[in-house]
Amino acid sequence: MAGIFKAYDIRGIYGLDLTEEIAFHIGRAFQTFLGCKSVVVARDMRPHSEALFRGLSEGLMLQGADVIDLGLASTPVSYFANGALGADAGIMITASHNPGEWNGFKLCREQAIPISGATGIQDIERLVTEESFAPAAGSPGCVRREEMGDRYAAHIRTFADIGRPLRVAVDYANAMGIFENRVLAGLIDFDPIFDDLDGTFPNHEANPLKAETYEALQAKVRAGSYDFGIAYDGDADRVGFIDEQGSIIPMDIITALIARIMLEREPGAAIFYDLRSSWAVKEIIEESGGRPFMSRVGHSFIKQQMRDEDAIFAGELSGHYYFRDNYFTESSSLAVLCVANLASNAGIPLSEIVKPILRYRASGEINSEVKNPDAVFATLRKEYGHGVVTELDGTSFEFEDWWFNVRLSNTEPLIRLNLEAKSESDMQSRRDEVLEVIRG
Repeated sequence: MAGIFKAYDIRGIYGLDLTEEIAFHIGRAFQTFLGCKSVVVARDMRPHSEALFRGLSEGLMLQGADVIDLGLASTPVSYFANGALGADAGIMITASHNPGEWNGFKLCREQAIPISGATGIQDIERLVTEESFAPAAGSPGCVRREEMGDRYAAHIRTFADIGRPLRVAVDYANAMGIFENRVLAGLIDFDPIFDDLDGTFPNHEANPLKAETYEALQAKVRAGSYDFGIAYDGDADRVGFIDEQGSIIPMDIITALIARIMLEREPGAAIFYDLRSSWAVKEIIEESGGRPFMSRVGHSFIKQQMRDEDAIFAGELSGHYYFRDNYFTESSSLAVLCVANLASNAGIPLSEIVKPILRYRASGEINSEVKNPDAVFATLRKEYGHGVVTELDGTSFEFEDWWFNVRLSNTEPLIRLNLEAKSESDMQSRRDEVLEVIRG
Protein backbone atom coordinates (compact mmCIF):
# COMPACT_ATOMS: atom_id res chain seq x y z
CA MET A 1 0.00 0.00 0.00
CA ALA A 2 2.96 2.31 0.53
CA GLY A 3 3.33 4.90 -2.14
CA ILE A 4 -0.15 4.72 -3.70
CA PHE A 5 -1.26 8.08 -2.30
CA LYS A 6 0.02 10.54 -4.92
CA ALA A 7 -0.05 14.30 -5.44
CA TYR A 8 -3.23 14.22 -7.55
CA ASP A 9 -4.79 10.78 -7.05
CA ILE A 10 -4.45 7.31 -5.54
CA ARG A 11 -2.73 4.89 -7.89
CA GLY A 12 -0.95 1.53 -7.71
CA ILE A 13 -0.59 -1.98 -9.12
CA TYR A 14 -3.69 -4.08 -8.54
CA GLY A 15 -3.11 -7.14 -6.37
CA LEU A 16 0.21 -5.82 -5.12
CA ASP A 17 -0.37 -2.47 -3.43
CA LEU A 18 -4.02 -1.89 -4.33
CA THR A 19 -6.64 -4.54 -3.50
CA GLU A 20 -10.36 -4.84 -2.89
CA GLU A 21 -9.68 -4.74 0.86
CA ILE A 22 -7.60 -1.56 0.55
CA ALA A 23 -10.37 -0.05 -1.56
CA PHE A 24 -12.80 -0.88 1.26
CA HIS A 25 -10.60 1.02 3.73
CA ILE A 26 -10.25 3.94 1.31
CA GLY A 27 -14.05 4.10 1.06
CA ARG A 28 -14.35 4.26 4.84
CA ALA A 29 -11.60 6.89 5.08
CA PHE A 30 -13.07 9.00 2.27
CA GLN A 31 -16.45 9.22 3.98
CA THR A 32 -14.83 9.82 7.36
CA PHE A 33 -12.80 12.69 5.93
CA LEU A 34 -15.62 14.41 4.01
CA GLY A 35 -18.67 13.35 5.98
CA CYS A 36 -20.38 12.88 2.62
CA LYS A 37 -23.86 11.36 2.28
CA SER A 38 -23.89 10.77 -1.49
CA VAL A 39 -20.93 9.79 -3.70
CA VAL A 40 -20.92 9.42 -7.49
CA VAL A 41 -18.69 6.48 -8.47
CA ALA A 42 -17.67 5.55 -12.02
CA ARG A 43 -15.07 3.14 -13.38
CA ASP A 44 -13.01 2.45 -16.46
CA MET A 45 -12.65 -0.78 -18.46
CA ARG A 46 -9.75 -2.34 -16.55
CA PRO A 47 -10.52 -5.94 -15.54
CA HIS A 48 -10.12 -5.16 -11.83
CA SER A 49 -12.13 -1.91 -11.77
CA GLU A 50 -15.28 -3.86 -10.88
CA ALA A 51 -13.61 -5.49 -7.86
CA LEU A 52 -12.33 -2.14 -6.66
CA PHE A 53 -15.81 -0.69 -7.09
CA ARG A 54 -17.22 -3.41 -4.83
CA GLY A 55 -14.65 -2.82 -2.11
CA LEU A 56 -14.88 0.96 -2.28
CA SER A 57 -18.68 0.95 -2.26
CA GLU A 58 -18.86 -1.40 0.72
CA GLY A 59 -16.60 0.97 2.65
CA LEU A 60 -18.63 4.02 1.70
CA MET A 61 -21.95 2.37 2.55
CA LEU A 62 -20.70 1.04 5.87
CA GLN A 63 -20.06 4.65 6.83
CA GLY A 64 -23.59 5.64 5.80
CA ALA A 65 -22.95 7.12 2.35
CA ASP A 66 -25.17 6.32 -0.63
CA VAL A 67 -23.31 5.30 -3.79
CA ILE A 68 -24.55 6.64 -7.13
CA ASP A 69 -23.18 4.02 -9.54
CA LEU A 70 -22.49 5.37 -13.04
CA GLY A 71 -21.10 2.04 -14.24
CA LEU A 72 -18.55 2.33 -17.05
CA ALA A 73 -17.99 6.01 -17.78
CA SER A 74 -15.26 8.43 -18.84
CA THR A 75 -13.72 10.71 -16.24
CA PRO A 76 -15.38 13.83 -17.78
CA VAL A 77 -18.79 12.16 -17.42
CA SER A 78 -18.04 11.36 -13.78
CA TYR A 79 -17.24 15.03 -13.14
CA PHE A 80 -20.39 16.14 -14.92
CA ALA A 81 -22.51 13.71 -12.90
CA ASN A 82 -20.99 14.89 -9.63
CA GLY A 83 -22.09 18.45 -10.34
CA ALA A 84 -25.34 17.82 -12.22
CA LEU A 85 -26.71 15.39 -9.62
CA GLY A 86 -25.75 17.60 -6.70
CA ALA A 87 -23.73 14.82 -5.07
CA ASP A 88 -21.53 15.48 -2.06
CA ALA A 89 -18.49 13.88 -3.70
CA GLY A 90 -17.24 11.78 -6.59
CA ILE A 91 -14.71 9.02 -7.23
CA MET A 92 -13.46 7.80 -10.61
CA ILE A 93 -11.86 4.35 -10.60
CA THR A 94 -9.02 4.51 -13.14
CA ALA A 95 -5.27 4.63 -13.58
CA SER A 96 -5.58 6.86 -16.64
CA HIS A 97 -2.79 6.06 -19.13
CA ASN A 98 -0.89 3.67 -16.86
CA PRO A 99 -0.41 0.04 -18.01
CA GLY A 100 -3.22 -2.45 -17.50
CA GLU A 101 -1.97 -3.86 -14.20
CA TRP A 102 -2.42 -0.43 -12.60
CA ASN A 103 -5.57 1.08 -11.15
CA GLY A 104 -6.59 3.82 -8.77
CA PHE A 105 -8.98 6.57 -7.69
CA LYS A 106 -9.51 10.20 -8.67
CA LEU A 107 -11.26 12.00 -5.83
CA CYS A 108 -13.56 15.02 -5.80
CA ARG A 109 -15.66 17.01 -3.38
CA GLU A 110 -19.03 18.48 -4.37
CA GLN A 111 -19.26 20.26 -7.75
CA ALA A 112 -16.30 18.17 -8.97
CA ILE A 113 -13.78 20.14 -6.88
CA PRO A 114 -10.64 17.98 -6.92
CA ILE A 115 -9.00 16.54 -3.83
CA SER A 116 -5.21 16.63 -4.12
CA GLY A 117 -2.41 15.52 -1.84
CA ALA A 118 -2.44 18.81 0.04
CA THR A 119 -6.24 19.10 0.23
CA GLY A 120 -7.21 15.66 1.46
CA ILE A 121 -5.29 12.72 0.00
CA GLN A 122 -2.68 12.90 2.76
CA ASP A 123 -5.46 12.97 5.37
CA ILE A 124 -7.15 9.97 3.76
CA GLU A 125 -3.82 8.12 3.72
CA ARG A 126 -3.41 8.74 7.44
CA LEU A 127 -6.94 7.49 8.16
CA VAL A 128 -6.32 4.33 6.11
CA THR A 129 -2.91 3.67 7.67
CA GLU A 130 -4.20 4.16 11.21
CA GLU A 131 -7.62 2.60 10.47
CA SER A 132 -9.08 5.51 12.42
CA PHE A 133 -12.46 5.66 10.73
CA ALA A 134 -15.60 7.21 12.11
CA PRO A 135 -17.92 4.61 13.69
CA ALA A 136 -19.96 2.62 11.19
CA ALA A 137 -23.36 4.14 10.52
CA GLY A 138 -26.37 2.70 12.27
CA SER A 139 -28.15 2.75 8.93
CA PRO A 140 -25.81 1.78 6.06
CA GLY A 141 -26.01 3.53 2.71
CA CYS A 142 -27.23 1.92 -0.49
CA VAL A 143 -26.23 1.72 -4.17
CA ARG A 144 -28.39 3.13 -6.91
CA ARG A 145 -27.64 3.00 -10.62
CA GLU A 146 -27.67 6.22 -12.63
CA GLU A 147 -27.12 6.59 -16.40
CA MET A 148 -25.62 9.99 -17.20
CA GLY A 149 -24.25 9.47 -20.72
CA ASP A 150 -27.30 10.84 -22.53
CA ARG A 151 -27.60 13.85 -20.24
CA TYR A 152 -23.91 14.66 -20.67
CA ALA A 153 -24.20 14.26 -24.45
CA ALA A 154 -27.18 16.59 -24.64
CA HIS A 155 -25.25 19.20 -22.69
CA ILE A 156 -22.07 19.03 -24.80
CA ARG A 157 -24.00 19.04 -28.08
CA THR A 158 -25.42 22.48 -27.31
CA PHE A 159 -21.97 23.79 -28.31
CA ALA A 160 -22.14 22.31 -31.84
CA ASP A 161 -21.70 24.65 -34.79
CA ILE A 162 -20.72 22.28 -37.59
CA GLY A 163 -20.70 24.19 -40.87
CA ARG A 164 -19.85 21.39 -43.30
CA PRO A 165 -19.65 17.60 -42.93
CA LEU A 166 -16.42 16.39 -41.35
CA ARG A 167 -14.63 13.06 -41.54
CA VAL A 168 -12.42 12.40 -38.53
CA ALA A 169 -10.21 9.42 -37.65
CA VAL A 170 -10.22 8.49 -33.98
CA ASP A 171 -7.96 6.23 -31.93
CA TYR A 172 -9.75 5.01 -28.84
CA ALA A 173 -6.74 3.03 -27.56
CA ASN A 174 -9.23 0.34 -26.43
CA ALA A 175 -10.25 2.64 -23.61
CA MET A 176 -12.86 5.08 -22.32
CA GLY A 177 -12.74 7.43 -25.29
CA ILE A 178 -15.25 4.96 -26.76
CA PHE A 179 -17.76 6.30 -24.23
CA GLU A 180 -16.65 9.93 -24.29
CA ASN A 181 -16.79 10.21 -28.07
CA ARG A 182 -20.35 8.83 -28.28
CA VAL A 183 -21.38 12.35 -27.33
CA LEU A 184 -20.57 13.47 -30.88
CA ALA A 185 -22.30 10.65 -32.78
CA GLY A 186 -24.26 12.02 -35.72
CA LEU A 187 -22.54 15.41 -35.64
CA ILE A 188 -19.29 14.16 -37.16
CA ASP A 189 -18.44 11.13 -39.30
CA PHE A 190 -15.91 9.16 -37.21
CA ASP A 191 -13.72 6.36 -38.53
CA PRO A 192 -12.30 4.46 -35.52
CA ILE A 193 -9.34 2.28 -34.72
CA PHE A 194 -8.83 0.19 -31.57
CA ASP A 195 -12.50 0.55 -30.66
CA ASP A 196 -12.93 -2.57 -28.49
CA LEU A 197 -12.77 -2.08 -24.74
CA ASP A 198 -9.68 -3.89 -23.44
CA GLY A 199 -8.06 -2.83 -20.17
CA THR A 200 -4.84 -4.63 -21.07
CA PHE A 201 -4.17 -2.06 -23.85
CA PRO A 202 -3.16 -4.60 -26.51
CA ASN A 203 -2.25 -2.08 -29.21
CA HIS A 204 -0.39 0.76 -27.54
CA GLU A 205 -0.18 2.82 -24.37
CA ALA A 206 -3.18 5.13 -24.05
CA ASN A 207 -1.09 8.26 -23.70
CA PRO A 208 -1.34 10.98 -26.37
CA LEU A 209 1.62 12.79 -24.81
CA LYS A 210 3.91 10.22 -26.45
CA ALA A 211 4.48 10.72 -30.17
CA GLU A 212 4.85 6.99 -30.85
CA THR A 213 1.27 6.32 -29.74
CA TYR A 214 0.01 8.27 -32.79
CA GLU A 215 1.66 6.03 -35.39
CA ALA A 216 -1.39 3.93 -36.30
CA LEU A 217 -3.63 7.01 -36.36
CA GLN A 218 -1.16 8.92 -38.53
CA ALA A 219 -0.98 6.03 -40.98
CA LYS A 220 -4.77 5.95 -41.21
CA VAL A 221 -5.08 9.71 -41.79
CA ARG A 222 -2.34 9.73 -44.40
CA ALA A 223 -3.89 6.82 -46.26
CA GLY A 224 -7.39 8.30 -46.29
CA SER A 225 -9.17 11.59 -46.66
CA TYR A 226 -9.78 13.06 -43.22
CA ASP A 227 -10.20 16.53 -41.80
CA PHE A 228 -8.16 15.61 -38.73
CA GLY A 229 -7.50 12.80 -36.26
CA ILE A 230 -7.93 12.49 -32.49
CA ALA A 231 -6.46 10.19 -29.84
CA TYR A 232 -7.81 9.71 -26.32
CA ASP A 233 -5.97 8.64 -23.20
CA GLY A 234 -7.09 5.80 -20.94
CA ASP A 235 -9.89 7.51 -19.00
CA ALA A 236 -10.63 10.05 -21.76
CA ASP A 237 -9.88 13.19 -19.78
CA ARG A 238 -7.12 14.02 -22.28
CA VAL A 239 -7.13 14.14 -26.06
CA GLY A 240 -4.49 14.72 -28.71
CA PHE A 241 -4.95 15.98 -32.28
CA ILE A 242 -3.29 15.48 -35.65
CA ASP A 243 -4.04 17.56 -38.74
CA GLU A 244 -5.25 16.31 -42.14
CA GLN A 245 -1.63 15.58 -43.13
CA GLY A 246 -1.02 13.42 -40.07
CA SER A 247 1.17 15.94 -38.23
CA ILE A 248 0.79 16.12 -34.46
CA ILE A 249 -0.59 19.49 -33.35
CA PRO A 250 1.10 20.68 -30.14
CA MET A 251 -1.36 20.66 -27.27
CA ASP A 252 -0.76 24.30 -26.36
CA ILE A 253 -1.66 25.26 -29.94
CA ILE A 254 -4.96 23.41 -29.46
CA THR A 255 -5.47 25.58 -26.36
CA ALA A 256 -5.16 28.64 -28.60
CA LEU A 257 -7.65 27.24 -31.15
CA ILE A 258 -10.24 26.37 -28.51
CA ALA A 259 -9.75 29.77 -26.88
CA ARG A 260 -10.80 31.40 -30.15
CA ILE A 261 -14.01 29.39 -30.27
CA MET A 262 -14.88 29.94 -26.62
CA LEU A 263 -14.27 33.68 -26.91
CA GLU A 264 -16.73 33.88 -29.78
CA ARG A 265 -19.34 32.64 -27.31
CA GLU A 266 -18.25 34.91 -24.48
CA PRO A 267 -16.12 37.89 -25.57
CA GLY A 268 -13.79 39.24 -22.93
CA ALA A 269 -13.80 36.05 -20.85
CA ALA A 270 -10.85 34.90 -18.74
CA ILE A 271 -8.83 31.99 -20.11
CA PHE A 272 -5.96 30.16 -18.42
CA TYR A 273 -2.97 28.53 -20.11
CA ASP A 274 -0.24 26.62 -18.33
CA LEU A 275 3.11 28.33 -17.96
CA ARG A 276 4.86 25.89 -20.31
CA SER A 277 2.73 27.08 -23.23
CA SER A 278 4.02 28.98 -26.24
CA TRP A 279 4.01 32.76 -26.21
CA ALA A 280 1.57 32.36 -29.11
CA VAL A 281 -1.19 31.11 -26.78
CA LYS A 282 -1.31 34.34 -24.78
CA GLU A 283 -1.13 36.32 -28.01
CA ILE A 284 -4.06 34.46 -29.59
CA ILE A 285 -6.19 34.91 -26.46
CA GLU A 286 -5.48 38.65 -26.53
CA GLU A 287 -6.05 38.91 -30.29
CA SER A 288 -9.40 37.15 -29.81
CA GLY A 289 -10.50 39.65 -27.16
CA GLY A 290 -9.94 37.44 -24.13
CA ARG A 291 -8.15 37.97 -20.82
CA PRO A 292 -5.18 35.56 -20.60
CA PHE A 293 -3.97 34.22 -17.26
CA MET A 294 -0.96 31.98 -16.72
CA SER A 295 -1.53 28.94 -14.51
CA ARG A 296 0.53 26.46 -12.56
CA VAL A 297 0.89 22.92 -13.83
CA GLY A 298 -1.55 20.39 -12.35
CA HIS A 299 -5.30 20.03 -12.60
CA SER A 300 -6.14 20.90 -9.00
CA PHE A 301 -4.29 24.23 -9.24
CA ILE A 302 -5.77 25.11 -12.63
CA LYS A 303 -9.33 24.28 -11.60
CA GLN A 304 -9.07 26.45 -8.49
CA GLN A 305 -7.59 29.35 -10.46
CA MET A 306 -10.41 29.03 -12.99
CA ARG A 307 -13.01 29.18 -10.24
CA ASP A 308 -11.33 32.21 -8.68
CA GLU A 309 -11.55 34.13 -11.98
CA ASP A 310 -14.73 32.49 -13.30
CA ALA A 311 -12.67 31.54 -16.36
CA ILE A 312 -14.53 30.02 -19.29
CA PHE A 313 -11.70 27.70 -20.40
CA ALA A 314 -8.18 26.51 -19.63
CA GLY A 315 -5.71 24.34 -21.50
CA GLU A 316 -2.75 22.36 -20.25
CA LEU A 317 0.28 21.21 -22.24
CA SER A 318 -0.55 17.61 -21.32
CA GLY A 319 -3.80 17.63 -23.30
CA HIS A 320 -6.19 18.42 -20.46
CA TYR A 321 -8.81 20.93 -21.61
CA TYR A 322 -10.99 22.42 -18.88
CA PHE A 323 -14.37 24.09 -19.30
CA ARG A 324 -16.45 26.14 -16.90
CA ASP A 325 -19.45 24.43 -18.51
CA ASN A 326 -18.26 21.07 -17.18
CA TYR A 327 -17.86 22.31 -13.61
CA PHE A 328 -14.39 23.70 -14.36
CA THR A 329 -13.15 20.21 -15.28
CA GLU A 330 -12.01 18.37 -18.39
CA SER A 331 -14.29 17.54 -21.30
CA SER A 332 -12.31 15.99 -24.13
CA SER A 333 -15.41 15.64 -26.31
CA LEU A 334 -16.10 19.35 -25.96
CA ALA A 335 -12.48 20.04 -26.94
CA VAL A 336 -12.99 17.88 -30.04
CA LEU A 337 -16.24 19.68 -30.82
CA CYS A 338 -14.56 23.10 -30.57
CA VAL A 339 -11.86 22.05 -33.05
CA ALA A 340 -14.54 20.54 -35.29
CA ASN A 341 -16.55 23.76 -35.21
CA LEU A 342 -13.46 25.69 -36.25
CA ALA A 343 -12.38 23.25 -38.98
CA SER A 344 -15.87 22.97 -40.48
CA ASN A 345 -16.35 26.72 -40.82
CA ALA A 346 -12.85 27.95 -41.73
CA GLY A 347 -12.78 27.12 -45.44
CA ILE A 348 -9.14 26.00 -45.17
CA PRO A 349 -7.53 22.77 -43.86
CA LEU A 350 -6.67 22.47 -40.18
CA SER A 351 -2.94 22.58 -40.98
CA GLU A 352 -3.46 26.02 -42.54
CA ILE A 353 -5.43 27.20 -39.51
CA VAL A 354 -2.59 26.09 -37.24
CA LYS A 355 0.33 27.41 -39.31
CA PRO A 356 0.08 31.10 -38.28
CA ILE A 357 0.05 30.11 -34.60
CA LEU A 358 3.32 28.18 -34.89
CA ARG A 359 5.20 31.44 -34.46
CA TYR A 360 7.98 30.19 -32.21
CA ARG A 361 10.10 27.08 -31.74
CA ALA A 362 9.76 25.02 -28.56
CA SER A 363 12.12 22.47 -27.04
CA GLY A 364 9.42 20.25 -25.63
CA GLU A 365 9.76 19.08 -22.03
CA ILE A 366 13.26 17.78 -21.28
CA ASN A 367 13.97 15.89 -18.05
CA SER A 368 17.34 15.87 -16.30
CA GLU A 369 18.22 13.81 -13.24
CA VAL A 370 20.10 15.97 -10.74
CA LYS A 371 21.62 15.31 -7.32
CA ASN A 372 21.27 18.80 -5.88
CA PRO A 373 18.28 20.66 -7.36
CA ASP A 374 18.65 23.65 -5.03
CA ALA A 375 22.19 24.26 -6.28
CA VAL A 376 21.02 24.02 -9.90
CA PHE A 377 18.24 26.55 -9.33
CA ALA A 378 20.67 28.90 -7.58
CA THR A 379 23.09 28.69 -10.52
CA LEU A 380 20.28 29.35 -13.01
CA ARG A 381 19.18 32.43 -11.08
CA LYS A 382 22.76 33.69 -11.05
CA GLU A 383 23.22 33.10 -14.79
CA TYR A 384 19.81 34.26 -16.01
CA GLY A 385 18.46 36.48 -13.25
CA HIS A 386 18.87 39.58 -15.45
CA GLY A 387 15.71 38.47 -17.31
CA VAL A 388 12.15 38.72 -16.06
CA VAL A 389 11.94 36.09 -13.33
CA THR A 390 8.66 34.57 -12.07
CA GLU A 391 8.10 31.73 -9.62
CA LEU A 392 4.52 30.68 -10.20
CA ASP A 393 5.61 27.06 -10.64
CA GLY A 394 9.30 26.37 -10.49
CA THR A 395 11.18 29.34 -11.97
CA SER A 396 10.63 31.03 -15.33
CA PHE A 397 13.12 33.33 -17.04
CA GLU A 398 11.90 35.53 -19.87
CA PHE A 399 13.92 37.57 -22.34
CA GLU A 400 13.14 39.51 -25.51
CA ASP A 401 13.75 36.61 -27.90
CA TRP A 402 13.36 33.51 -25.72
CA TRP A 403 12.18 32.14 -22.39
CA PHE A 404 12.46 29.00 -20.30
CA ASN A 405 10.89 27.39 -17.26
CA VAL A 406 12.46 24.85 -14.89
CA ARG A 407 10.36 22.82 -12.47
CA LEU A 408 10.95 19.93 -10.11
CA SER A 409 9.08 16.69 -10.67
CA ASN A 410 6.56 15.82 -7.96
CA THR A 411 7.58 12.17 -7.94
CA GLU A 412 11.16 11.81 -9.23
CA PRO A 413 14.58 13.49 -8.73
CA LEU A 414 14.16 15.34 -12.02
CA ILE A 415 14.29 18.91 -13.22
CA ARG A 416 11.94 19.56 -16.15
CA LEU A 417 12.94 22.16 -18.72
CA ASN A 418 10.66 23.87 -21.23
CA LEU A 419 12.22 26.48 -23.51
CA GLU A 420 11.05 28.52 -26.49
CA ALA A 421 12.74 30.93 -28.88
CA LYS A 422 11.89 32.88 -32.02
CA SER A 423 13.93 30.64 -34.35
CA GLU A 424 14.89 26.98 -34.50
CA SER A 425 18.62 27.71 -34.36
CA ASP A 426 18.25 30.03 -31.38
CA MET A 427 16.05 27.49 -29.58
CA GLN A 428 18.64 24.75 -30.07
CA SER A 429 21.57 26.84 -28.91
CA ARG A 430 19.70 28.21 -25.89
CA ARG A 431 18.41 24.73 -25.02
CA ASP A 432 21.92 23.27 -25.07
CA GLU A 433 23.26 26.20 -23.07
CA VAL A 434 20.66 25.83 -20.29
CA LEU A 435 20.96 22.05 -20.22
CA GLU A 436 24.70 22.39 -19.70
CA VAL A 437 24.02 24.49 -16.61
CA ILE A 438 21.39 22.04 -15.32
CA ARG A 439 23.46 18.91 -15.92
CA GLY A 440 26.78 20.44 -14.91
